[in-house]
Amino acid sequence: QVQLVESGGGLVQAGGSLRLSCAASGRTFSTYVVGWFRQAPGNEREFVGTIRWNTGYTYYADSVKGRFTISRDNAKNTMYLQMNSLKPEDTAVYYCATGRRFAIRADEYDSWGQGTHVTVSS
Repeated sequence: QVQLVESGGGLVQAGGSLRLSCAASGRTFSTYVVGWFRQAPGNEREFVGTIRWNTGYTYYADSVKGRFTISRDNAKNTMYLQMNSLKPEDTAVYYCATGRRFAIRADEYDSWGQGTHVTVSS
């Protein structure tokens, strides 16, 4: 089973940028779909975006489309989430997760990282 570790969260002002990382160990990402989700206090876990690792095809939630970009580094077995034009409503704990098929539902993903906090101040 793959182990995931997110990093890169922090405090940023509205309009700023952050890049999150999701590093895998134990297995490579090569056969997976890898997704980003976020969860704000009192809210359910929300889909952000996902990438099919072997093709690089990405798909994003409407709320982040045009602002967030998922990329990957095969050599480092690491996925990134570049977040630009951040808004206070982007404040959440961000998680990466692996799944076997392209999906936007959290229950379609089976291995999760511990999350990294992102706070966007107004």
